[in-house]
Amino acid sequence: MHRILSKEILAPDVVRFWIEGPHIARKRKPGQFVIVRTGEDGERIPLTIADVDKIRGAISIIVQGVGKSTRQLNALNEGDAILDLAGPLGRATEIHPGRKVCCIGGGIGTAVVYPIACGVKALHGEVVAIIGGRTRDLVILEKELRAAVDQVIVTTDDGSYGDKGLVTDALKALLAEGRHFDEVVAVGPLPMMRAVVEVTRPLGIPTTVSLNPVMVDGTGMCGGCRVSVGGEQKFVCVDGPEFDGHQVDFEELNARLRAYREQEAESLRLFDQATLCRSSQAR
Repeated sequence: MHRILSKEILAPDVVRFWIEGPHIARKRKPGQFVIVRTGEDGERIPLTIADVDKIRGAISIIVQGVGKSTRQLNALNEGDAILDLAGPLGRATEIHPGRKVCCIGGGIGTAVVYPIACGVKALHGEVVAIIGGRTRDLVILEKELRAAVDQVIVTTDDGSYGDKGLVTDALKALLAEGRHFDEVVAVGPLPMMRAVVEVTRPLGIPTTVSLNPVMVDGTGMCGGCRVSVGGEQKFVCVDGPEFDGHQVDFEELNARLRAYREQEAESLRLFDQATLCRSSQAR
């Protein structure tokens, strides 16, 4: 069992937890993740390790409640316990000293680029972070990034905060100014990552994306997280989660992400119905 040390609401339906996990905190490197299970009947949820506190022996995860399992997780509070916390899993980010990197986070993807950006700075790199959301309420980790990197640019789709537009608009503006990057790292919704890749591809800028398909065991045995990269089959849990964005088959990945959409919607409907019923009985 792993005790929740603290819980903080970062945005609507977005929660940051600090959880006991000393063995993970000691070994974790930027880019790695954990698989969380709240109880015996719970789904296994892959989540990026957003931060670590080695002194407390704790790790931080940031969870967006979009389905039954993530909503169940976000309903937990400080002092509650999580049954399983497996990790660190996946390959760590490949970071080269002294590089100029643009880290782009869309929505909850900012939780993934944050530790990568910190890792680049730790090796004396230069980092520009572009983070975005549909509206101001959905922009996360701005303060933390401003304290860690060289420049932060915020965009919102509706113009309610920062620059009006998409993260790709900000990237295009930087490149038009003549800014040079050795690498771009993009994490967020699939259409966003794909759009970033199409901006960098003609310019030949190496671009890394972090993928989060359906994942079960985290060891490469189930095959649920397979993706096509450069015409080869890869397993995100052991070969990733980061890949060359110019080589990823986004069409295939999108189809796989949609495969269980109906079942996920039905599971969430039943969960919401049960939650409403319990709430009515408690009144």
